[in-house]
Amino acid sequence: MSDKSLHSTPVTGEERGEGKFPKGLVLRLFAYLIAGHLFAGFLYLLFMLGGQNQ
Repeated sequence: MSDKSLHSTPVTGEERGEGKFPKGLVLRLFAYLIAGHLFAGFLYLLFMLGGQNQ
């Protein structure tokens, strides 16, 4: 058995020591989470200010 056949499996995040998920995915998920909360806060403020005018 050659040494090349032992390393033919793809390298996962666990084998690199970065945890379960790739670093790029975690950063993108965090950015979407922050952006989603900012958008929800903006909509909440918009509706609160709009409701005061009635």
